[in-house]
Amino acid sequence: MSADYEPVCSEEKNLDVDFVTRAKNNESIPLKDLCSDKVLGLYFSDGKRRVDYVLTYHIQKSGSTRRQSSKFGDNSFIRRLRRSLSKRSSRAPLQPKEDPEVAAQQHQTDYHEDDQRFKRDEFEENLQKTGLELEKDEGSTIPGVGFLKIHAPWNVLCREAEFMKLKMPTKKVYEVKQGSSVVEKIRMFIHKVTAPLHPKVDTSQSQCQKPLSHPFSREKQHLFDLSDKNKFFDSKTRSSIVYEVLKRTKCIKPKYPLGLTSLLANGVYTSAYPLHDGDIEGVSAEPNDRKLLYEQWASYSVFYKYQPIGLIRKYFGEKIGLYFAWLGVYTQMLIPAAIIGVIVFLYGCATVDDNIPSMEICDPRNNITMCPLCDQACSYWKLVTACGTAQASHLFDNAATVFFSVFMALWAVLFMEHWKRRQMRLNYVWDLTGFGEEEEGEHKDHNRAEYEFRVMQKKVKLEHSDLMDEKVKLTCTDRLPAYLTTVVMMGFMIIVTFVIVFGVILYRISIRAALHMSSHPVVRYNIRATVKTTAAIINLIIIIILDEIYGAIARWLTRLEVPKTDKSFEERLIFKTFILKFVNAFTPIVYLAFFRGRLVGRPGNYLYVVGSYRMEECAHAGCLMELCIQLCITMLGKQLIQNNLFEIGLPKLKKMLRRRKSEMVSIQEPVPHKTLKRYEKDQLLGPFVGLNPEYMEMIIQFGMVTLFVASFPLAPLFALLNNIIEIRLDAKKFVTELRRPIAAKAKDIGIWYNLLRGLSKVAVIVNAFVIAFTSDFIPRLVYQYMYSPDGTLHGFVNHTLSYFNVTDFDPGTEPLQPMHLGYKVSVCRYKDYRDPPWSSTKYELSKEFWAILAARLAFVIVFQNVVMLMSDFVDWLIPDIPKDISLQIHKEKILMVELFMKEEQGKRFAARDNQDNCTVPLSANQRPPQPRSRPVSQANCS
Repeated sequence: MSADYEPVCSEEKNLDVDFVTRAKNNESIPLKDLCSDKVLGLYFSDGKRRVDYVLTYHIQKSGSTRRQSSKFGDNSFIRRLRRSLSKRSSRAPLQPKEDPEVAAQQHQTDYHEDDQRFKRDEFEENLQKTGLELEKDEGSTIPGVGFLKIHAPWNVLCREAEFMKLKMPTKKVYEVKQGSSVVEKIRMFIHKVTAPLHPKVDTSQSQCQKPLSHPFSREKQHLFDLSDKNKFFDSKTRSSIVYEVLKRTKCIKPKYPLGLTSLLANGVYTSAYPLHDGDIEGVSAEPNDRKLLYEQWASYSVFYKYQPIGLIRKYFGEKIGLYFAWLGVYTQMLIPAAIIGVIVFLYGCATVDDNIPSMEICDPRNNITMCPLCDQACSYWKLVTACGTAQASHLFDNAATVFFSVFMALWAVLFMEHWKRRQMRLNYVWDLTGFGEEEEGEHKDHNRAEYEFRVMQKKVKLEHSDLMDEKVKLTCTDRLPAYLTTVVMMGFMIIVTFVIVFGVILYRISIRAALHMSSHPVVRYNIRATVKTTAAIINLIIIIILDEIYGAIARWLTRLEVPKTDKSFEERLIFKTFILKFVNAFTPIVYLAFFRGRLVGRPGNYLYVVGSYRMEECAHAGCLMELCIQLCITMLGKQLIQNNLFEIGLPKLKKMLRRRKSEMVSIQEPVPHKTLKRYEKDQLLGPFVGLNPEYMEMIIQFGMVTLFVASFPLAPLFALLNNIIEIRLDAKKFVTELRRPIAAKAKDIGIWYNLLRGLSKVAVIVNAFVIAFTSDFIPRLVYQYMYSPDGTLHGFVNHTLSYFNVTDFDPGTEPLQPMHLGYKVSVCRYKDYRDPPWSSTKYELSKEFWAILAARLAFVIVFQNVVMLMSDFVDWLIPDIPKDISLQIHKEKILMVELFMKEEQGKRFAARDNQDNCTVPLSANQRPPQPRSRPVSQANCS
């Protein structure tokens, strides 16, 4: 590949000679130049060449610091080598009073520093060979940190853009016609109505016109508008081009070739990042895209406006632009879901006084005595004490719940279809329609540093054997120990989650028994609320802690597998993290929804675990209320704590610590200039760690909104409120708290779409089981149409309660205070469908139980198939690609063909005119040329 590199012109290499000469001769430099952004970090010392990328490294500071801005020369490596060797030789003789151990450590440190310096020099020399221009600053305001500024000249940008097949706008501009369909007219009408909600971002190109884009080619530069070469490649594109060169450049003198990732991992360089465009605050801050994003996107005062997706893509790249576009579509789609959820909740509030089962539970005239909820410590209790729980359960367990579950299943399908269409529109606008296998193949060529290191180790092992192949690569056999470790560790972590949830169950059982033994009436009165709330808070704290642990474990397991490419590494990491965090977040909820109250037994024959712990029962109104409490606390707690603590507090704390450390070092080593340059300010920002945490947070939220929405209709409202804040929070973090990430191309959201689609399918099944088995919807329906004497729900509560003779208690399980209610109890009631004690088959499951079970299973089958059929119909009805976009894509292809046909015709006519001009007609008195001789005119033209 080096044979294709073009030499850097000498004029371009010496652009800053005048500036450096003036600095050496102590000539005055205008104050305006010193205070401008060009000198303060965005440009080289000459103020002309833009800093496209920055590498930082650790330097040992001497007693006095001195600013030096060194330009690389051809003999820089040899000069540094001699200086390093001379320093080491001057330190060789030890003083008599010097401790030998301390001296040995000092020599070891010096050797390590020299080794890193040699690697840096070789890597930087190789970078220069590729045509990049470098400049160092080892006397920065941040002591102990050296900066390597990298600039890509025009010829390098053109060469790499051609290698990367970057699509750039041509001079050809065509008109974009709006669609004439009803859907497009409605979309345009909504766009006009919501015009005040759009951000005030000036677009250089009209929405009705679009330039024709084509992969850049040096041979076809006449097709592109190169009137301003400084603006043809924007800062995002320039930094991505330099990053591709950095990834391709190797340091080959060590035992194993080292790329940029390996050099960063070994501490040769400490960080690598492109620069932000400029400052965002202050009177002297010049207008730039970063400042515009801060004002129109990262401010909480514009929370009601749309996001400037085009500007986000221009500044951060397509991958980050797609994330925020997806987050915006998801948040918009939550608005109708939240409205319907609030209506369902209000319907429950409006009908709570008319709910017959709740009225029967709250009626003290029924005088129903219930069996104890725990052994010995608990006594008999009146059903009327569960009045509040029954009324609260009706708010979430009513006839509208089924309708809302069907609506949310269709909502999920509409959301996925809407996003696919929005994604295709963005692909068209961002010129990603041709970004496919060919472009992705270019990026697959760059193997990860860990993979190359393992391959080199394998080559060394196979050098002395006959098994050496021409192409050595890691096989499944090489990765088998890592795969086994992954399976074992994943299984172990899932078991740990189950054990912790089981521990919370034991906490609920034991704390309930302890509170029942309390003598304080207030404590005994609020036992249910205390146990439910504290258990949910404990689950929340455990979920948040385990989320961080599982994220670190998933990354460690993925590194053990040594994936070949970054894309493979990311997909494996996402899969492991999703499995662990999904199990962690939803295991307590699944237990409350499907297992609690069903593994209990009956009075006289209860199920015990870990010795004497009796499994807990649901309240008479069912476990739906406890499931709602758990979902509410988990959603609000995760969003508030993770947003406020992890996404706001921790980045600000880390930034403050980095700045504080820099200030403390500056006090010890005073520097002459206190004004931070652009690359020094960015060094104090946090590193960009990727979009996976952001996506993962939203995917878990999407699961809580869709999977158990039948038990918590307000979940879409809480998610909507969180996302409105989340968008601005993430925007502020990306613009002000993080270093600028490398712009990465992407045409979709990748594996996250498959996870969303899978969750939407599972949500239908889960909601069917929640309605059928967790709520009382099916038992009420069966009673009303099969057992009710008048076709109403009168008598439903009595129908759901079975009888138990208190003399059938096992010894040692009867209440210690049987006269707690003031009278002797001979028969108590419990919620189940079993035969009474006076029956020949006492305490056996009754016929009503089997009838209700059959109805529940039939409902699951019918609900699942009907909703799936409706979802598939909606999916089929809505095309993935908008009609106007497909027409515009087809029009682009035709225009591109016409453009090249005109170019070929122009070349053909030019060649023909050239040939005609070179042909000289012969006069009558001239002899024709000899057949073997070459015409004079042709010879002159050749």
